[in-house]
Amino acid sequence: MILEFLKYHGTGNDFIIIDNRKNDIVLDEKTIKLLCDRHFGIGADGLMLLENAKGYDFRMIYYNSDGKEGTMCGNGGRCIVAFAKKLGIVKDKTKFIAVDGEHIAELTDSLVSLKMSDLSEFTIVNEDYILDTGSPHYVKFVSDVNKIDIYKEGKEIRYSDVVGNDGANINFAEITDSVIKVGTYERGVENETLSCGTGVTAVAISAYQKIGKQKTDFDIETKGGNLNVRFNERDGKFTDIWLKGPAQFVFKGSFDIN
Repeated sequence: MILEFLKYHGTGNDFIIIDNRKNDIVLDEKTIKLLCDRHFGIGADGLMLLENAKGYDFRMIYYNSDGKEGTMCGNGGRCIVAFAKKLGIVKDKTKFIAVDGEHIAELTDSLVSLKMSDLSEFTIVNEDYILDTGSPHYVKFVSDVNKIDIYKEGKEIRYSDVVGNDGANINFAEITDSVIKVGTYERGVENETLSCGTGVTAVAISAYQKIGKQKTDFDIETKGGNLNVRFNERDGKFTDIWLKGPAQFVFKGSFDIN
């Protein structure tokens, strides 16, 4: 079977995206893992299928590079919106459904703003933050993120008891006067990624608590590029959470999965 795909990235977080509106593509865990492999496959942090969904412009189905279906991916969500526009499904606004529920998004040139799920609970453990922004995240604030071994230290926390049996994505964040610098170890990829959309969202909400609830609009710097997170907060509930940044087409191709 020849599989047609497009490759996108959102601040270096890269994805294979496939149009499956005909529901004729079924991929098993082994095949998805092969497609995402950077040596023997196409290479990506994850793979997404775009499918039809009643009442929505489309459905987003996301798989991590280990081949397993994942939780919500913020950068992936922004990229699949750009993909949907390229297909002519949407124009400047869209409403779609993902594993964590309904999302809306807006497109302006190469920028995509994605509305994330509301949040009302988080936990503080030893001055670190644990919260779910569509995917579970652990946020640790550090003095210099460039001095952190993201892979080594992230992996240690990801498999520790503090994040539970299912683990979490681990984010190291450095607050500066102008931006928050972030490095992320992603479960499912089991490595550092250049950017993580739900991760920077978790960092922004954690920073709001950390600095004393002084601002609700944060510029975030990842190794793959810059993102923005803004939100409203009232009585401990975070709403109107928007993740904004570039979503860029890289190339299209085909792969013989036989």
